[in-house]
Amino acid sequence: MNRRLIAISVLVIVALASCRKETWDEFYGRPETLPPPIYQTLASKGNFTHLLAAIDKAGYKDILSAAGYWTFFAPHDSAFKVYLSEKGVSGVDQLDSNSCRQIVTYCLVYNGFKKERIGDFQSTSTIGWVPNQAFRRRTANYVGVYDTKDTSGNSIKAISANRNGTANYVDADNNNKYITYFVDNFMSAKGLNASDYNYFYPNATYTGFNVLDATVTAKDILTENGIIHIVNKVMVALPSIDEYLASKPEYSEFKKLFDRFLVSYLFNQGVTTKYNNINSTNARVYTKMFSAAIGFSLNNENFLKQQDNDGQQNCYSIFVPDNTTLKQYINTVLLEHYPSVESMPPSIIYDFINAHLWQNAVWPSKFTTTYNVVNEEARFDPVADITDKKIVSNGIFYGTRKVQEANVFTSVYGKAYLDPQYSMMVSLLNLELKGQISNIHRNYTLFMISNAVLNAAGYFADPTVSNDVTNQWRFVPPPGSTLVGQTGANARIRLQRIINLHVVPNKQLKNLSAEGVALTYGGEYIGFKNGTVYAPGNVEAGNVATVVNTKTALNGPVYYLDRILDFSDAVIGTHLEKLAGTSAGSSPYYHFFQFLKNATPQLWNTTTKDITGLPSGTFCTIFIPNNAAIQQAVNDGLLPGTGTAPNKVPTFNPTLTTEKEQVVRFIQYHILAKKIIAADQVENGAMETLLKNDLGEPTTLFIDNSGSNLKVSDAAGVSANIISTVSYYLSNRCMVHLTDNYLRY
Repeated sequence: MNRRLIAISVLVIVALASCRKETWDEFYGRPETLPPPIYQTLASKGNFTHLLAAIDKAGYKDILSAAGYWTFFAPHDSAFKVYLSEKGVSGVDQLDSNSCRQIVTYCLVYNGFKKERIGDFQSTSTIGWVPNQAFRRRTANYVGVYDTKDTSGNSIKAISANRNGTANYVDADNNNKYITYFVDNFMSAKGLNASDYNYFYPNATYTGFNVLDATVTAKDILTENGIIHIVNKVMVALPSIDEYLASKPEYSEFKKLFDRFLVSYLFNQGVTTKYNNINSTNARVYTKMFSAAIGFSLNNENFLKQQDNDGQQNCYSIFVPDNTTLKQYINTVLLEHYPSVESMPPSIIYDFINAHLWQNAVWPSKFTTTYNVVNEEARFDPVADITDKKIVSNGIFYGTRKVQEANVFTSVYGKAYLDPQYSMMVSLLNLELKGQISNIHRNYTLFMISNAVLNAAGYFADPTVSNDVTNQWRFVPPPGSTLVGQTGANARIRLQRIINLHVVPNKQLKNLSAEGVALTYGGEYIGFKNGTVYAPGNVEAGNVATVVNTKTALNGPVYYLDRILDFSDAVIGTHLEKLAGTSAGSSPYYHFFQFLKNATPQLWNTTTKDITGLPSGTFCTIFIPNNAAIQQAVNDGLLPGTGTAPNKVPTFNPTLTTEKEQVVRFIQYHILAKKIIAADQVENGAMETLLKNDLGEPTTLFIDNSGSNLKVSDAAGVSANIISTVSYYLSNRCMVHLTDNYLRY
């Protein structure tokens, strides 16, 4: 009985198991309609015998026969026959396994993409798929550890950096190469056309679906483990920018700059351990890294890695001048004032190289609108200047017969930057002005002051005064000066104000023989006359700077001076006192100042010579009526006086409160607060004065600066002309003008 029960139970279990298997197969079994994997699909077509042999020899049969999700660009037998003929062999059996691997892995792309999707960017952010933005995909091909020589010429094992900057290697990243394709939706979205494609591949035909110089002859063939696109040409793994540069002797001088200044080898413990475990060796492996000071690592197959897949939608570009072109430029431009490349500041090398690097794909039709890592367009003629153009694995390589004319070298800034005698000036310009005055699309005039000229004025670079490189300055007042010596930030602040006086923005002063003024970067004015230049400090000291040499940059003239343009530390009242002289006969400013200096304590501080309402360092303009105009104001009752018109005698020190107030209001109305106005056709319109009305609001004067003569008018429409021959007196952030009339408040 028990045996019968056991037998029945076994039959039931078997039946149930059979039912479960049928159910499992129904839901989870391989569907009969599912196409075979990539390898078997190719085998079934009959015209991929060479490719299948290459797959076998590369060791990829199992991978392409198993589960996965790939895109495979498959060259047919006709394509292989051409390739083998070019190699001088009759069959794949005459190729080594590595050669086969370079074909198979480079044609094998991670993830399956139909033609309709391959032009879209797989964003890993919340955006998701971004249509029509992709032209590259990551392949299964990578280099790994290779043999090379370090910067000292020693044979070593190395691996390429797979990131830019200081964090130059990530262990989990094989630095896979990318393959470039050209699909119509991407090309249209980017404003590209067949001419852009044929610029790189003149012997190929653009069809709207090309992979490098191959044409896709059949697309979207579905398989169990991916998608096949059939191509009419065998494609072999392309070199990176670094590899291509190293293989071309005509660019060896450019490569030398990298090898000497921008490349180093850092021991990589993780890769060393892995390599030795696999190969049973005791080698040391080093990461070949590029300086973080340049735009990207030439051997980095990834893009910026701001997203994992950002290499799908962009790549690097590089323009490399040939040896003859580069040596000529280095010798005539970069080394004009240096004995050797090694003697130049490293920053010059960085700036020169960065001018040739783009963190963007620079397409042939987009040279003028695609900007490099220093934000300058590609300044090359695609026809006349480019001698070599290559799509490589991590970007676009252009060989050129000219250099990229970088702004930092061709602008007014470059005249100082490339001359070691002006290193102090360059350091100060770099604090704030480098980016502005090196912009060749904006006009500037630069007055050059050498290290020797700065030293003569008491200014020195001194690394001992601060650990902060921006504050390594010392000021030693010249003999006889009443100024106090300063170091660090205080000395730097003085120097920056001086440097600002030497930079004239938005204007090219091409003639310094005539008399005129110019507004400088810091908002202060300088004057020039007969080939000399002066600032408020020069006026105070009674000296001028003489132009000893002149050069021209792309964005303006450069004048070399024999002394600094200096600012004044004195208060404005000191200068007004000096202008006034000792009598009306000696100075046309005399009457005005007599009223001012006696307006105490309401307006004038006898001790400090400050003017109330004009704190030290405040920008202002003072219109001073000449003695005759002041006399007229007295006769007209606008200023106190005795006697009868037209022969009233000015009362410079009135005792009546009303008369004191009259003087204060008159003077305040002739002072523009917060503004320096010069006869330079720069500013026009209503300007606030120091005088307030009964409501506490500032009164205004009207400036007509449109013509050759500056004119100022009051609210009643009465005008005063500037007497130009003596009007340009530069004070401490102030311009003093002598006028032929007074203004009614």
